[in-house]
Amino acid sequence: MAARSDGRTEPRRRFLILHGWQNHRPVGHWQRWLAERLTAAGHDVCYPQLPDPEFPVLKDWLAATEQALARAPGAEQAVVAHSLSCVTWLHLARQGSVHLPVGRVLLVAPPGPRFLAETAELRGFQLPTDALDVIHSGSLAVPRLVCADNDRYCQPPADAVYGRLCDVDRVNGAGHLDMAAGYGRWLSALRWCEDATYRLNAE
Repeated sequence: MAARSDGRTEPRRRFLILHGWQNHRPVGHWQRWLAERLTAAGHDVCYPQLPDPEFPVLKDWLAATEQALARAPGAEQAVVAHSLSCVTWLHLARQGSVHLPVGRVLLVAPPGPRFLAETAELRGFQLPTDALDVIHSGSLAVPRLVCADNDRYCQPPADAVYGRLCDVDRVNGAGHLDMAAGYGRWLSALRWCEDATYRLNAE
């Protein structure tokens, strides 16, 4: 059991945190902060460095994600994906895996189809047209999508692109929800990890 901030205990969970394009898990990023906080609370946390983040290859990111999932067979797992890892997760859900489903999924600021198509390093991550029809297969529950209206990597905003089959929290003015947008600590992400019903916001 893990201790909560209110002194009560909660079941030990496993969290898989997946970073995005050009991300080397830097100090100061909310995902690193989240990994540290969850670990300190007694949870099992996996925060892998995905291969070649500057020039990612979809099959390599899929393999690394599967490997991370395989480290805890049978455990209740929650996935927190940011940016390009959101798209990787959708590909994994579409193709299927013996490690799916997981308990819950948080997709934060996925890049849009136009950005993927126009960025040479990311064209291999473009989603097929039927991808959204299988979004549920990677999770026992409806995935939570968190996005902003002014994300330079996704226009139109991600809720218009991916929100049809997701539970959506829109945080206007939050950009790509990354360090550049001021997200070094993000209490909402931690609160969602503690309570799946929590609605994420800018705090």
